[in-house]
Amino acid sequence: MIRGVIKTIDLLNKSVGHAFAWCIVILTLGVSYEVFVRYVLRDPTSWAFDLSYILYGALFLMSGAYTLSRGGHVRADIFYRRWRPRRQAALEFVLYFLFYFPGVLALVIAGWGYGTESYAIREVSVNSPVGVPIWPLKMLIPAAGILLTLQGIAEVLRCVVCLKEGAWPARLHDVEELESQLLPGHPPVPEPGAQT
Repeated sequence: MIRGVIKTIDLLNKSVGHAFAWCIVILTLGVSYEVFVRYVLRDPTSWAFDLSYILYGALFLMSGAYTLSRGGHVRADIFYRRWRPRRQAALEFVLYFLFYFPGVLALVIAGWGYGTESYAIREVSVNSPVGVPIWPLKMLIPAAGILLTLQGIAEVLRCVVCLKEGAWPARLHDVEELESQLLPGHPPVPEPGAQT
């Protein structure tokens, strides 16, 4: 039951993360086009700056939960990584409730206010005369907070499983470290929180 909930949340955030990863392709095309028309044709666009920060913002917001599901966030684990899994899980369990959930709850509440206010006035960018809508980006703030909350629940459940079994449950894998692909015989790099 617990593992099924973890897997369901991980799959949801994988789907969202993969969908928003396409922002990178669109962002690359848009910036490349802008560079070409600005420096070769001497006719810059009025929308490229807005496009770049909106797409980057959307990617940043909507990939946080996916990254957490893969154990990919930066962590200062100089002592933590040497501890036994149960001790790691106990610390993470406490820290999720002390710091993570209050921070994410603040993101959802504040983000909802920013997003709904922006939507109500159909806010547009002030950086260009085109008036690119930015309210959809602001509406992503509470959505990202909700996904982070769900992933936080999955991470707490991972801690519960580890506390019971003495080993971290496996994470979903859909990408590998570049070294694993390029260097023959190079072992995969273990993920934080994974059993080694």
